[in-house]
Amino acid sequence: MAKLLAPMEGKVVEVSVKDGDTVEVDDVVLVLEAMKMETPVFATDAGTIKNLKLSAGDTINEEDVICDVE
Repeated sequence: MAKLLAPMEGKVVEVSVKDGDTVEVDDVVLVLEAMKMETPVFATDAGTIKNLKLSAGDTINEEDVICDVE
C-alpha cells in the first residue's frame, strides 16, 4: 500500500476520485489551489483508492496524507 501525500499546502478545489475507484499512475486524484494557481495531484502508484476523506473546500498541508492506494 502506498500513501499519496500533498505536494504543497493548499485548498482542495476538485476531487476526481472516490474510495473504491481504480487509478493508474499519473491519473488526477485531486486539484489543489495555492497562491491563485491550480495544481493537479497525480497518482504515483496504480491501484484502488482507500481512506480518501477530503472534499472540495478542505485545506491541507504539505506532506498530509491524501489517501492510500492499494
